[in-house]
Amino acid sequence: MRSAPDGRALLWRMEEARRQTQHQLDLIDRQIIRRMTAVIPHLQPRRNAYRRGKPPEAGAFLARYRANLAAITAERQQEIDALSRKLVRQDRAIAHMRERHGASS
Repeated sequence: MRSAPDGRALLWRMEEARRQTQHQLDLIDRQIIRRMTAVIPHLQPRRNAYRRGKPPEAGAFLARYRANLAAITAERQQEIDALSRKLVRQDRAIAHMRERHGASS
């Protein structure tokens, strides 16, 4: 069986790996947000329709926004799912390690 310092070192490495996985998920989230920010100006309705007496459709922008967000997210969905599953496994392993070695934090 490992000594307490070895257990703490292993726990630290496991927590660091978890932080890196979470960082990867956060990075993907920021990339999706960045792409959506770039797309938003193109989702605005054309102004000429309003000049002809027709107001812009109220829910059209939101529908276009949601459709684009779904498309952009779908491109990365497999990667997001894989990282999410990995994060769950890491959380379980860290919890088990803390329980086994009685580490607090």
